[in-house]
Amino acid sequence: MAAPKKGRRPTGAQGRPGRALAFILIAMVALTAGMFLSHQTTPRLGIDLAGGTSITLKAKSEPGKPDAVNETNMNTAVGIIDRRVNGLGVSEAEVQTQGRDHIIVNIPKGVNEQQAREQVGTTAQLYFRPVLAFADGAPAAPETKPSGSPSPSASGSGAPKAEGSSKPSAPATPSSSATSQGRVLSEALKAPGTPTPSPSASESKKADDAKATPSASASAPAPVATPPVDPAVADLQAKFAALDCTKEDQRAAAGKGAKPEEPTIACGQRGTAWGKWILGPAQVAGTDVKDAKGVVDQQRGQWIVQMQFTDKGADKFAKITGELATKQAPQNQFAIVLDGKVISDPSVSQALTGGNAEISGGFNQQSAQDLGNMLSYGALPLSFQEDSVTTVTAALGGEQLKAGLIAGAIGLALVVIYLLVYYRGLAFIAIVSLMVSAVLTYTIMALLGKGIGFALNLPAVCGAIVAIGITADSFIVYFERIRDEIREGRTLRPAVERAWPRARRTILVSDFVSFLAAAVLFIVTVGKVQGFAFTLGLTTLLDVVVVFLFTKPVMTLLARTKFFSSGHPWSGLDPKRLGVKPPLRRSRRTGPVPAPVDAKEA
Repeated sequence: MAAPKKGRRPTGAQGRPGRALAFILIAMVALTAGMFLSHQTTPRLGIDLAGGTSITLKAKSEPGKPDAVNETNMNTAVGIIDRRVNGLGVSEAEVQTQGRDHIIVNIPKGVNEQQAREQVGTTAQLYFRPVLAFADGAPAAPETKPSGSPSPSASGSGAPKAEGSSKPSAPATPSSSATSQGRVLSEALKAPGTPTPSPSASESKKADDAKATPSASASAPAPVATPPVDPAVADLQAKFAALDCTKEDQRAAAGKGAKPEEPTIACGQRGTAWGKWILGPAQVAGTDVKDAKGVVDQQRGQWIVQMQFTDKGADKFAKITGELATKQAPQNQFAIVLDGKVISDPSVSQALTGGNAEISGGFNQQSAQDLGNMLSYGALPLSFQEDSVTTVTAALGGEQLKAGLIAGAIGLALVVIYLLVYYRGLAFIAIVSLMVSAVLTYTIMALLGKGIGFALNLPAVCGAIVAIGITADSFIVYFERIRDEIREGRTLRPAVERAWPRARRTILVSDFVSFLAAAVLFIVTVGKVQGFAFTLGLTTLLDVVVVFLFTKPVMTLLARTKFFSSGHPWSGLDPKRLGVKPPLRRSRRTGPVPAPVDAKEA
């Protein structure tokens, strides 16, 4: 084989192995420093290794929708809950159906349990409803005088006393404020185009008779006629007056079961105090929200939730805000209602167009991001209740991890023994390369746990153990190529350089196949199997990095040492042990040798 042309020097890691080694050394130091600076010195463990919380949710059948709990809705709910939990930075959460109407959510230790429970159990039904009335959260206590203007009373003896008097009295007539509120509610809740109800024939006759009959006392004023209040409105007023939003059970029951197209009552907080609302039919729904996220308002320095509506939702929102802008407080407000609770009730001074809106209402970072997360991923198609919440111990997982690590250690020991027996001095390069790969894998997994929430589970540990064989296989391919070159009669230094291109091609093809298998496995599977695929893909990429930037440069440097270049018996590159035959010695021919001449003949 011809020698390289004179003056042509190898490039890259081949010609400058020191640069490649310096680069990978700097990378190792940087990753290790980042691990300690982030205070994440160990990989994050999954629920099967570290324990965690297991939440069982049961789907509830809604009245009038007996077939709502079906496979399609359950699968949709699983996908939404999975995206919500992953939005918290939990990549190891397991969400799966169990039976016909149960969903199991396993969340590893280290995640805010209460926050996760709220995320998985909240239906996230969002509606924008016009405000019809507002009051403090507690019901009004009896007073000596009714609210608003004084109650009407008759002159003379026997007239009814004011409410709260020590003497017995007849039932008081409704206060003018309550009557006014009833008229306002009736008018606001009246469907467009619905005619005002007219009095019946008997009622008209009674009114005419009342006008014709002379009054018993000329001094007594005629009673003020009040328009009739819709019984539904009166019932809503009664529930509103009795509602005590300072009590948790009443807050949970307020407006429960109300349909979007019906008026309802609801509770919510204004600052630290509870309030209660009478709300009109929903005008905009959460399905009309295209995107939502929690951000900081730089001008006010507070957390808000920014929303972007769909085209249809933007038209609805502009219409309702345009109508509210012409009314007086509190009916110029709309309430943003999430799962029956008022989270904000901003007032409107003009129609809001453009398809964007924001929710503000005393959010902190977590609550703003949680609400944006729920609105972005959509409302659950079903309502769920917590069937059980249990804490999963890591005892079984710890035993399995111990057994897995023992198996991995045994496998690694067998690989090292094989390398020492078969490759001798070359085994040193393979072992150090495995150590470099282990350091890179460990630090990256620790940083990924902090960065993207990667959690190490048992299948991921199996993937790391399998990677030992993949990495060792790359070394073996390169070492065998070098030995083949030596068998052809070359010395070590040219053998190292000539073996690398062919070994490099084989290593890249092999690792590409492994990485492709890991990628497909990661995409088409769910749950813990993804941990195996992720670890296998990561270690495959690191195998390429280690072989190119560490193993090959180290081999180039060691080829210059006497121990390896001279073919020491313990170097693993002894020509005799490799079966190299000495080249045949060929004599130089100068032509036929003349026969000796006898002196006598001469």
